[in-house]
Amino acid sequence: MSVLSALGSINWIAVLLAVVAYSALGGVWFAVLFAKPYAASLGRESLPQPAQPALFFGGPAVATLFVVITTATLMAALNIDAAADAVVFALVVGVGYLAANTVIIAINPNMPRPLFYGLISGAYHLVGIVVTALIVVAF
Repeated sequence: MSVLSALGSINWIAVLLAVVAYSALGGVWFAVLFAKPYAASLGRESLPQPAQPALFFGGPAVATLFVVITTATLMAALNIDAAADAVVFALVVGVGYLAANTVIIAINPNMPRPLFYGLISGAYHLVGIVVTALIVVAF
């Protein structure tokens, strides 16, 4: 199947559910499970939590929408229709693109603990893409 026809065949309900799940995971991941380590990775452990503008909430959801649409399109183009294959696909994409790119972005002079940040955020994206792939394959 071509990528263009795969884009036309994705299940938009699955996409919506995966975006909601991935975004909810982010809220729990960064605000509850890893709030203190995440602040430490940013060098903000002793600073008060800053006010969050709307972009803080809406921006990641929009970007996640693109990640989920791309995932669903690639899964359709590759004819991935079994949960085990979806997990393998998600692990390859999660480690090879999402987690690796997170580390690449973090390695800069403005990030005090880039590898720690990469571990926390990269692991979030790895779990998020696995959940996404399982939702997409379920539909």
